[in-house]
Amino acid sequence: DGNQSDLIEKTKETAVLPSAFQSLHIVMLGLDSAGKTTVLYRLKFNEFVNTVPTIGFNTERIRLGGPGASRGISCHFWDVGGQEKLRPLWKPYSRCTDGIVYVVDSVDAERLEEARAELHRITRFQENQGTPLLVIANKQDLPRALDVGDIERQLALSELSPSTPYHVQPACAIIGEGLDEGMDKLYEMIVKRRKTLKQRKKK
Repeated sequence: DGNQSDLIEKTKETAVLPSAFQSLHIVMLGLDSAGKTTVLYRLKFNEFVNTVPTIGFNTERIRLGGPGASRGISCHFWDVGGQEKLRPLWKPYSRCTDGIVYVVDSVDAERLEEARAELHRITRFQENQGTPLLVIANKQDLPRALDVGDIERQLALSELSPSTPYHVQPACAIIGEGLDEGMDKLYEMIVKRRKTLKQRKKK
């Protein structure tokens, strides 16, 4: 009957979901003022929320609402403060995470070297090798914003561990442009990695 075929369709859809409806654990990192919290609340409420510098962390459970592959996926986001004194928190928060979202201010060229050093430090940890990385090149609406190619070069993403999949997404968090596409890419990388790990376990 109709109900049964609906159920079969639903089962097909959830087959690629991470182990039986569990939330994905996503940590959001980046230097202070990059726009991490703006990204978080744009994803949560689909509107611009005025934010203050994060002292410690913000955490939100968000069901992604974009039109693409990640639609309806439940994520537990940890948005960790980016000020220098808070960066030691990045390591424990990123341990065993499903994905890392690294937010960069595309206009602040002077701090990209600092952003690169911090990104490489966090991805070098043994537990984070192979963790899918979404780089959000934020503030693309502003004049003098560097393009994706420049951001990729300045962050030396080609020097990351070969086991670390990454995607650079141009975005404007204030209006939400690019965020849904970025989350789709991150979700696809997470699903692909889980399949690979599963296959390795079978061997």
